[in-house]
Amino acid sequence: MLGDHGRTMPSSITRSLLLLAGCLVLGLLAEGVQGDAAQETHEHDQKEAIHKIAPNLVDFAFSLYRQVARQSNTSNIFFSPVSIATAFGVLSLGTKGETQTQILEGLDFNLTERAEADIHEGFHHLLEALNRPDNQLQLTTGNGLFIDENVKLVEKFLEDIKKLYHSDAFTVNFKDSEAAKKQINDYVEKETQGKIVDLVKDLNADTVLALVNFIFFKGKWEKPFEAEQTTEQDFHVDQDTTVKVPMMNRLGMFDLHRCDKLSSWVLLMDYVGNATALFLLPDEGELQHVEDMLTKQILSKFLDQRFLRSASLHLPKLSISGTYDLKTILGKLGITKVFSDTADLSGISEEAPLKLSKAVHKAVLTIDEKGTEASAATMVEAIPMSIPPVVQFNRPFLIVIYDKNTKSPLFVGKVVNPTQK
Repeated sequence: MLGDHGRTMPSSITRSLLLLAGCLVLGLLAEGVQGDAAQETHEHDQKEAIHKIAPNLVDFAFSLYRQVARQSNTSNIFFSPVSIATAFGVLSLGTKGETQTQILEGLDFNLTERAEADIHEGFHHLLEALNRPDNQLQLTTGNGLFIDENVKLVEKFLEDIKKLYHSDAFTVNFKDSEAAKKQINDYVEKETQGKIVDLVKDLNADTVLALVNFIFFKGKWEKPFEAEQTTEQDFHVDQDTTVKVPMMNRLGMFDLHRCDKLSSWVLLMDYVGNATALFLLPDEGELQHVEDMLTKQILSKFLDQRFLRSASLHLPKLSISGTYDLKTILGKLGITKVFSDTADLSGISEEAPLKLSKAVHKAVLTIDEKGTEASAATMVEAIPMSIPPVVQFNRPFLIVIYDKNTKSPLFVGKVVNPTQK
């Protein structure tokens, strides 16, 4: 039941909006080739629209990463900048004034240089590009809006989110909180192919609107690992803690180099399709240095200057997740008003004030050996005669999953302890 918290004037009721930004999963797995749907070519204007916002998304990704890293240096980190930014892009369509400005500037958009319409157009084409059928890569992202059956939303908002953000809208009875919770959780579980379950633990009694964004990604390594080569090895969480992990191992040609500026090994591994995983392995004691130095310029440099060298690579198999209360993290990036009683969400509903009560983000990362089963058995590479370096990801490392087509950071993370779920 919608409560008025003891206020006497009905007009002062503030109703809650729940944002589930980025209910997502990343599975670096493969279970055979998916269909032969031809990849459509990008139109010039589409590419231009996406590439206008891509640098902002990278800036936002690293700003957000640093905020999360500051909260704890002992936890794994994993989230989707694209998913969180998309969800708040949808939300900003229904905001006005300072509430809107804070959201867009918090997402690292400079509103003196970039018109609001260009931002939404960029997101529109980004979602189209990411959802384009690819016969090698499974990648889908979308938005679901759950609206209380007694609330009337502004028609323009509904039209805009459908047209620009491909959002589905569902009617729900939030007064029956258990049924509403089940409806939202079932939707998330279905869209993430069962990887994210029971995302919503509890619903605020005043909730009348829930916005869900999801992203599901499942890719095959271009050069898979042999499962028979995986052995149990030590992973050094910190100076005092060592855990046993299944460590994948392959001697082969890798896009791998030393970066003295970052005091790190940098490894790029491609998926079949448009995605690349970038792994950063800082030297002992240099993790914070790497975190502080990450910029879009450094990311571009790694992605643009690629070359192969022989190496014996050891990379842990793992499954980790990250769950975040975005109210705290985004508050540090200046997004505060939308969570307050002075929020202006009148572009969503004019009936009574709305505020964002909760924004939850959950991400799951799985890494294993698989490529297509045939290629794993037939992978043969010529190795130069020089002695290859042994590079062991047996201490905390960073990971960025990047979509080459759209130049967008799909996921960013840090593996501190591969055994920590």
